[in-house]
Amino acid sequence: MREQLYSWKYEKLAEKLVSELKKRGFESWIVKSREELLKTIEELIAPGSTVAVGGSLSLQETGVLELLRNGSYNFLDRYSVKSAEERREIELKSFGADYYLCSANAITEDGKLVFLDGNGNRVAALCFGPKNVIIVASVNKLVPDVQSARERIRYISPMNSKRLNLETPCSKTGWCTDCASPQRICNYFLVVETSYRQPGRFKVLLATFELGL
Repeated sequence: MREQLYSWKYEKLAEKLVSELKKRGFESWIVKSREELLKTIEELIAPGSTVAVGGSLSLQETGVLELLRNGSYNFLDRYSVKSAEERREIELKSFGADYYLCSANAITEDGKLVFLDGNGNRVAALCFGPKNVIIVASVNKLVPDVQSARERIRYISPMNSKRLNLETPCSKTGWCTDCASPQRICNYFLVVETSYRQPGRFKVLLATFELGL
């Protein structure tokens, strides 16, 4: 019963959020299963396209990365590298990609997309470079406003630090302390307000099931 009720709730929230995203110039789709998510991505990305991704738990747990690795794409796989130099090379090449996929850290009720980065490569690609940006995000990331987005990110950041095996204070305590650690992952905060100047560039896939953190 709990799962059914949350599914119903997320679908209703997604229906309202799609309307708000469209007002801001973002294309958007509602996906109700991992299978539907993968099918939609296959429909959006033309075979032969150059595709890149930002670091994302959502892309990993839905099978999107495997789809890109096994599909007819030129996939710039940041997870396949063996050194920091190789990763930087892929991150720079990503600016020329036809499609760039990542998730959002939060989406506000009025349709703003909110991101927080450690290195800045993801938010940089969101702002400029790739021809198309596909955002995969669950409705569980919906928040009332930008301030609430900041609070949500502070809450989940320790879990991301732990997931990445970083030596930050929050990875030990579970609490954000606004640290000065060299491995801090909370460095670049971006709010994408609209896509009016680049119609169709942002494509948001709203999952009605929980993804990521």
